[in-house]
Amino acid sequence: MTGWLNDAAFTVASKPVPWSDLLGQIASLATVWLALRRNLWAWPVQIVGAALLIAANTSVHLGGSAMRNVVIIVAAAYGWWRWARGRRDTGEVEIRFGTAHERIALVALMAAGTVGFAQLLEHTGISWAPWPDAYIFVGSVVAMLAQARGLFEFWLVWIAVDLVGVPLAWQHGLVFSGLVYGVFLVMCVAGLVDWWNRSRRYRDKGAARGAERHLEGATA
Repeated sequence: MTGWLNDAAFTVASKPVPWSDLLGQIASLATVWLALRRNLWAWPVQIVGAALLIAANTSVHLGGSAMRNVVIIVAAAYGWWRWARGRRDTGEVEIRFGTAHERIALVALMAAGTVGFAQLLEHTGISWAPWPDAYIFVGSVVAMLAQARGLFEFWLVWIAVDLVGVPLAWQHGLVFSGLVYGVFLVMCVAGLVDWWNRSRRYRDKGAARGAERHLEGATA
């Protein structure tokens, strides 16, 4: 099965595009589209896409990216559970701006995680590009954790990951992945704008409810 997945579906710029990369990236694009719409199906589709990309990355010796997709499957399962619980509690997936502490935590986790994982990749020799590989790995996990919590900032993290993912995928022969990362970037900007507007509306509604409760308390 793995051999079939890594057969070439077609070529781009004289470089083969394996079926695993093609199908995995199509699933990844669908994931971003579904996440933009806060659709619960974003998570199971991401799990399928990550499983396919494990085969694609191991075929070109990108061990860090392959390990990233293993963790993505676990993180997607967590996000699926959290969004499903939110739907049961409120009837929808609520989104919001992160607090100052949450933003600092995201940056700190991304920085410390990148340094630590890059050292591991260098020591084990399982990646040709340990630092960008580690950055993409950790950034993807951080973005998914923020997405699971409904934080607007997860789009910013994905954009930062895409800016490194495009040249890395192209350099290692995953041409289709590089092209898809470019599409990701455009979709992430669209998601950024959409979630920005939605987060503002949620914040304004929360402030209005708080004012109403304050007024009720004062009149009581």
